[in-house]
Amino acid sequence: MVAFAQCDYVLYGKAFDIIKVSGDVDLESTDDIRNHLDRVTIYEIKSTSKEKVTADFRGYFFSLSTAELLVAQTLGDRYRFAFVNTRTRTHVDLALREVMARARGIYPTWSIQF
Repeated sequence: MVAFAQCDYVLYGKAFDIIKVSGDVDLESTDDIRNHLDRVTIYEIKSTSKEKVTADFRGYFFSLSTAELLVAQTLGDRYRFAFVNTRTRTHVDLALREVMARARGIYPTWSIQF
């Protein structure tokens, strides 16, 4: 997160689940991460275990948080959503622009945590 901040990218800790690294990057070194930021992809995983969901997830609702949207807008293709069906083991890997292109409806909501 520090390496991303040093490159003027916003990355909230609760706005992602995993990272994917392509090639060699020393994840213990902020400098190495910063120097190879193009090799790091941030993922938010959205999952379901419903059996009747189609492989392309058409007609299924997933929620995206405001933090996830902000980070996705900031990072562009460096931030991706993995939509996963844990029962059927199907998945779709999309950048935000691809999510929005496939969205058939967008319903803004606010979640409050006490």
